[in-house]
Amino acid sequence: MSNSVQIISTKPSPSLTYRLVSGLLVFPIFRGLFRGSTQGNENVPKQGALVVAANHGSHLDPPILGHALGRPVAFMAKAELFDVPLLGRLIRALGAYPVRRGASDREAIRTATATLEAGWATGVFLDGTRQANGRVNAPLPGAALLAARSGAPLLPVAILNSHRALGSRQFWPRLVPIQLRIGTPIPPPVSRRRADLDATTALLQERINALLDQGLQHPLDHGQ
Repeated sequence: MSNSVQIISTKPSPSLTYRLVSGLLVFPIFRGLFRGSTQGNENVPKQGALVVAANHGSHLDPPILGHALGRPVAFMAKAELFDVPLLGRLIRALGAYPVRRGASDREAIRTATATLEAGWATGVFLDGTRQANGRVNAPLPGAALLAARSGAPLLPVAILNSHRALGSRQFWPRLVPIQLRIGTPIPPPVSRRRADLDATTALLQERINALLDQGLQHPLDHGQ
């Protein structure tokens, strides 16, 4: 695409902190406590820019995605979190990047594009906030716009049961099985026109909700 930014063709090497947190914290929580399982890891491009588009039902979603996809995934985080001692260093090491409260969507997209230029997979929750039913209900065009700007493919990912495990109104987790179903990548929109962005966003919504339905009909075996 003529308007695409230049993207590094390799994936960044995760920091030691990233590897330690993924292996010693996220792995036992996802695989052990929540009997986590995945399907479709062969669909994940091993290198190059990638926009990971997913449903969002829980605060568990970002670390689980970063662990289960097998490559680092960066997410936006509120800028003030980076000023918290220890927490700021931790989330930065895990690939989070700051977005100021009240910042424009355009600024957030520029920040995310710069993350893609560094070779990261960048995660976007299509609804922008947690959904009580765990589905994609009212998707925003941010993931499609980011893909159109960068030329990166979009990877639809369905996270099943995280909204039941630790939903927006829960203080204590429920130990229900969490599944990840990873779809096949789809190309970026052909342009940044709203009609093209909306068409790609609708396709992502359709693909992710279909993966959710498949997971409910055909649960994966623990450890798959």
